[in-house]
Amino acid sequence: MAVDRCTVDKEDQWNVEALFANMDSWDKAFAKASPSMEKPRWPILNNFKGKLGANAQSLKDALDVQFSLSREISTLYTYAHLRHDEDIANDLHKTAYNKILALYHDFAEESSWLEPELLALDETTINEFLKDPLLADYCFHLEKIIRIKKHMLSPQGEELLAMAAKAIQTPSKAFSAINDADFKFGTIQDSSGKEKELTHGLYGLYLRDKDRKLRENAFKKLQGKYLSYENTLCELLNGQIQAHVFNAKARNYSSCLEAALHPKNIDTQVYYALIKAVNDNIGHLHSYVQLREKIMGVGQLHLYDMYVPLMSAVDIRLSYKEAEEIVIESVAPLGAEYQDLLKKGFKEQRWVDRYENSNKRSGAYSSGCYDSMPYILMNYKGILRDVFTLAHEAGHSMHSLMSHKHQPYQYGDYPIFLAEVASTFNEDLLMRLMLERAKGKEERIFLINEKIEDIRGTLFRQTMFAEFELLIHEFAEKNIPLTPKLLKDEYDKLNRRYFGNIVIDDEAAIEWARIPHFYYNFYVFQYATGISAALALSERVSNGGEKERDEYLSFLKAGCSRYPIDILQSAGVNMRSPEPVAAAIAKFGALVTQLNNELLS
Repeated sequence: MAVDRCTVDKEDQWNVEALFANMDSWDKAFAKASPSMEKPRWPILNNFKGKLGANAQSLKDALDVQFSLSREISTLYTYAHLRHDEDIANDLHKTAYNKILALYHDFAEESSWLEPELLALDETTINEFLKDPLLADYCFHLEKIIRIKKHMLSPQGEELLAMAAKAIQTPSKAFSAINDADFKFGTIQDSSGKEKELTHGLYGLYLRDKDRKLRENAFKKLQGKYLSYENTLCELLNGQIQAHVFNAKARNYSSCLEAALHPKNIDTQVYYALIKAVNDNIGHLHSYVQLREKIMGVGQLHLYDMYVPLMSAVDIRLSYKEAEEIVIESVAPLGAEYQDLLKKGFKEQRWVDRYENSNKRSGAYSSGCYDSMPYILMNYKGILRDVFTLAHEAGHSMHSLMSHKHQPYQYGDYPIFLAEVASTFNEDLLMRLMLERAKGKEERIFLINEKIEDIRGTLFRQTMFAEFELLIHEFAEKNIPLTPKLLKDEYDKLNRRYFGNIVIDDEAAIEWARIPHFYYNFYVFQYATGISAALALSERVSNGGEKERDEYLSFLKAGCSRYPIDILQSAGVNMRSPEPVAAAIAKFGALVTQLNNELLS
């Protein structure tokens, strides 16, 4: 049984006290950040309205105030969302979380006039501002705004969109509530008839268990819960998609995909090319499925057989502290400074909230803000996948730490397109270390299989998700109603195309209903591009010298000071070409061949 939050040892909790001592301290800071309930709530910012074009000093002062307020609010948000995710049924934390979301939206609404007013300036004035040394720290920020000029509305239109933002977040928030708090999966039986609790955290553990009946029961019970709520879950997802359609149309984009990618200067062809490359080479995945079926000897393979290790006699389990140690060791190729910062974060600063507890948010993530340490949410169970998840989230956290240290606030965050590169890079470093230390043939086979599964899950599976996400947005754009039957039918087709000769149980068609990333607006494709870039960079750093390492560290320090594809180019990988994705798929194929040879030797 998952334990109550109040019983969790302090050592196993993240150090939220470093942000605020308690909720009372947070409440006082919140009151200070929102001094007036009358509008304008931030007159210090509103005073610049109509004055941005006066001179460079006026524009600089306005931007200084805007980012200072944003920085203060982001710190408040970080604390509230961390406390909320510890136990999403806690009313006190839920109230604080909703308060800061409301404040954030009020701020977005009150600052929404800035970009339209800036874009209303004539070209000569804007060009003079871009050349003015006073605005040197904001030059790229201003260039990005100017780039999307044709997609900006009038000040009144921007204010209206900002006001609507709170309402159109409801589907995502409702899904999180039902998925993380309301859904209870009860118990299932293993092959001996023993009752076992089923939770989000335990589900992945059971799918890797050698007990096939346990895997089947876990799969059918969990998916069955979503099937029983398919109408509600379909409406929630449809609500989120309609919000994306609304924003794309309001901003005069040709599609939801273009609306999501254009501000980051990522061509939609990168998305289409990823899907094409994976589909053109789907035979590599089919070969792996056939090999898995042959080795497992269970007759026809089902989807719930895809996660159990092929070397069932090998069961690598590490305590949480052992996981910390090996993750720290694995990053040695990045140098002593990087390694020491990570070690300090794990062992002294308490970045990590380690284990599952009742009503804790499922999954894992890295969070934090410009003025905080990184924070990592885990639901650690001790299986090898959890160790790699820790390495993954540590990659995000170190990326944040280094970006915040080396960039001003306005460039301190990194775009999503880059986020999954740093995290997956660290996973690859960990795998390299573990393969070096493999104890015999069986453990080597086990680890090769894990790497194959990593690429399958991150490149092939996420591309399948990306294809589904594109499809349902295109349906919505064509006014085709999104019904449970349509979504299940289309998801079933993708399962059959991607997995080939495998039994697709009826329950598998509902999987779309439990994927939180479908609420994130074309996020998942970046896992696939991210692993492609990460594998290329890991190869480059591991086989290179100081120059290659320093170029990679410069990538981590760059934040969002340039466009993401340009930052990757400087690190040594060109994502404008199909080469990195093709190389990642080729590596997957080579690993499948290596696995086959190891098994037959």
